[in-house]
Amino acid sequence: QVQLVESGGGLVQAGGSLRLSCAASGRIITIGAMGWYRQAPGKQREFVARITTDGSITNSDSVKGRFTISRDNDKRTLYLQMNSLKPEDTAVYYCNGHLLDGDYVANNYWGRGTQVTVSS
Repeated sequence: QVQLVESGGGLVQAGGSLRLSCAASGRIITIGAMGWYRQAPGKQREFVARITTDGSITNSDSVKGRFTISRDNDKRTLYLQMNSLKPEDTAVYYCNGHLLDGDYVANNYWGRGTQVTVSS
């Protein structure tokens, strides 16, 4: 079964940094575009950043200049380097990816999320 599993979340003080990882596992032929989303308590899920297979990046205005999305296709892993964290960055961060599985079926997958808490 194809899975996306996030890791790297935790508690950090404002101004600090965290690096999130998202590892894809299972029978996968190819992984297409991948992205990070987040959801804070009482708010809608928010787009954070997206990266295509060839490295084209789209960032949300709220994180531009502070967060960097990257990927390692050989390791089948997505990353989000988060610097200059603010309390308003507190949220559950979700990994998303469009994958072609071992049966050549394309689907959109979500991880279960990792909690990021930024204290003031």
